[in-house]
Amino acid sequence: RFPVDAAQRRAWIRAVNRVDPQSRRPWRPGPGAILCSRHFAEGDFERFGLRRKLRRGAVPSRFLPPVRSGTRGRALKQPLRGPPGGDHNYSRRGRPTDTPRSAASLLRMLLKKRQLPEEIVSLLRAQFSDLPFELHSWRQMAEYSPEMRQFACILHLYHIKAYDYLRKIFPLPHPCSLTKQVFIHSFILKVFAESHPPFSSSWLSNNEAAAGFSNDIFLRLQEKVERGDQAYCYCAVMVQDMSLQKQQEWDPQTRRLTGFVDLGAGILDADEAPLASEAIILMAVGISSPWTAPLGYFFVNTVTGRLLAQLFHQTISKLNNIGITVLAVTSGASARGAETARALGIRMDPERIWCTFRHPPGSAHSITYFFDVCHALQLIRNALQCFQKVEWLSDTMWWQHVVELAALREQRVLEPCSPESVRSGSKESYHLKVNLATLLFSEGVADALEHLQKLGLASFQNCSGTVKFVRLMSSLCDVFCGRGPYGKGLKVPLLPENYTKISNLFNEAKSFFVTLTDSMGRYIIKSKRKLGFLSLLLNAESLKWLYSNYTCPEGTPSHHLQTYAFSLDALELFLRALRQACGTSGSPTCTVFQAAYHKLLASCSLSPGSAHGSGSGSVSSLDMFLSRSRDLTLGSIRAQYNPAHGRALATEYPFCAGLLLHTSALSNALTDLSLHAQSFTCTAGFVAEQLAWDLQCEACLASLFDSDESRLRCRSVLYIKKLGRVSLPSASVHRIASISERVLKRYSNIADGSNNTTLWHLSLEQEVSQELLGEKSLFPTLTNHSFDGELSINNHYTVLVKEVTRCYLNIRTNPAQLLNLKCPCGRHRLKRLKGRHLF
Repeated sequence: RFPVDAAQRRAWIRAVNRVDPQSRRPWRPGPGAILCSRHFAEGDFERFGLRRKLRRGAVPSRFLPPVRSGTRGRALKQPLRGPPGGDHNYSRRGRPTDTPRSAASLLRMLLKKRQLPEEIVSLLRAQFSDLPFELHSWRQMAEYSPEMRQFACILHLYHIKAYDYLRKIFPLPHPCSLTKQVFIHSFILKVFAESHPPFSSSWLSNNEAAAGFSNDIFLRLQEKVERGDQAYCYCAVMVQDMSLQKQQEWDPQTRRLTGFVDLGAGILDADEAPLASEAIILMAVGISSPWTAPLGYFFVNTVTGRLLAQLFHQTISKLNNIGITVLAVTSGASARGAETARALGIRMDPERIWCTFRHPPGSAHSITYFFDVCHALQLIRNALQCFQKVEWLSDTMWWQHVVELAALREQRVLEPCSPESVRSGSKESYHLKVNLATLLFSEGVADALEHLQKLGLASFQNCSGTVKFVRLMSSLCDVFCGRGPYGKGLKVPLLPENYTKISNLFNEAKSFFVTLTDSMGRYIIKSKRKLGFLSLLLNAESLKWLYSNYTCPEGTPSHHLQTYAFSLDALELFLRALRQACGTSGSPTCTVFQAAYHKLLASCSLSPGSAHGSGSGSVSSLDMFLSRSRDLTLGSIRAQYNPAHGRALATEYPFCAGLLLHTSALSNALTDLSLHAQSFTCTAGFVAEQLAWDLQCEACLASLFDSDESRLRCRSVLYIKKLGRVSLPSASVHRIASISERVLKRYSNIADGSNNTTLWHLSLEQEVSQELLGEKSLFPTLTNHSFDGELSINNHYTVLVKEVTRCYLNIRTNPAQLLNLKCPCGRHRLKRLKGRHLF
């Protein structure tokens, strides 16, 4: 090592006589600089047995004289060979290094030294084959040409090690310069940007909706931070990709070709450049307040984990520059996500999980990493399907139990309805039905398996291990998918009051996952189906780290953490709106994508809870989670094992006569066995069954049907009562249908020939809504469920009321659906209802 003593250090520097290849000034060693021992004489060392030590005051003296050939100042092209005292090609005064003079020679050198992969070399060679590489062209940042900036940005994003290697030869800009924000007042910056359209505060940023980081979004975020809004001081960053159609197009406005790779520094539009196949979208989400901000997008040909890791670093730097601290990043639980995590320094070894990475590298600020929970649950479901059974200690989880539950057909259950009926031998008729909207890993599935086991069904015996596994997974889902401050149980935000309970749950899950084995006794956590389990373990460690560092100490950003902010739900909402704006059934082209993105960006609001915050309209994040979890429902499992089963609604609805139950909640409406009352009840029941096909919420589906209060409710097993072959609707559905019928009769008396117009239908719906305003609360089972998602007027309660009204009015105003409607008339015969006898 170079000595610490100033005088001796200067003697070493003079002896080395080295020149900095970038500044061309005398070289100054850094704190960790070392020198080869071959530059010292044998007398400069002291020997202690097999060891030797440099004498105090020794100065290097063995250097070769400058070697010159033909042209003055030309350096050696090969390392010196010969005596041990060779100079190792140190840069000496009068001997400048031999630098490449063209992009082709530079890329050949990088490829030969294995500093760049061949595919990246091909991309750069196609675009920058004529770019000069003389040192005088790379002196100062202000003198960089657009091509030089583009080359520097592409190389830095695709391969940071090659970029650092070239910085030793060329005066390339510091990586922070690529995304450094001009830190002046946002109002002045915005005015300057509006008056100078080409203005860009960093090399990877653009105005309007071009590829790269969006200047407008960052300016608006900076304004909120400068106003002191604490909700915008901390956020999480997430990334997702969207497939594109490879197509080259001509843009008449910019008079350039589009469809190529574009990372925000300019389009790579060479003839041999590849077309973009995917768009990478980045978004920031508030930790304690539900605001979302689309930060930008990038057109790429191939998405790699190393590229995503670099984009994360650039995004975090830009947010830090405007005063926003990033606490976490999220990606999908996939091969790309795992590669990204490893590129950032995340370790997913179950024995030793490392859930944070430092930004900038080497600094003290750590950022946690999360995998999307929905993707992780899908991987765990795939693992269970492949293994069929998993074992731990003395319990066994059988996948066949879940398959049998999903495939359970409607069964009739006869039970005594009263002590008198027991003596008389009469029994009450129930129908056992499966709620196909129930999520696989939910408390409803666990309760249903236990209940069916108690009923004595042969297919569900010995399912205690399956119940235990599903119940543990359900608890983990409640923790990671909790949304809003008013949830129940484990769905509440992470607070000091419930941290101990959640921490114990995480410890139980870890000890549970590491002991899971397949039928051959091999550990699943070490198999090829391990990513889903490792993702949940990593998320648990990240959540505990965030709690310990950002909720316990005083002066932390928030008193609670909303865990759904670490999923991809908010970004998926934006992507759904983006696909709708594209207006194409398949993958959009780059031009169509840019137009749709520009449209959404113009209407984007950064206000917390705003319906336009992510361009998603009235869709909530809870609905988005249910939509993304559709592959994890009992209905999807039934479709996998019985593809022929589908939505089969016959053109005729033969309603058979059945026993009307006096214990029904609709006893007042059903004691009248007149044709009208039964026909009306059958129609309302048909409305409930028709809506049940499309509902994705377990609780909302259960609220459509009449069931016994003492039995299982809002779970995957429903006990329903029937009138003939149609399920009896709940009291709330019956009430909405009766008011809709009353409004329809009143409007039908006014015949003006416009009964089939859209305006007339909307008028009917509005009139029904006004009638319902004076009613007492409908759907009492949804009272607590309304607090599961965002508190807004478009919650599940109001949506369900509107859907029941709309469905009933559509059936009543469309005679083609009721031409063959049959209703019981007497005990053993059916009467076809036509014309005015329908209602």
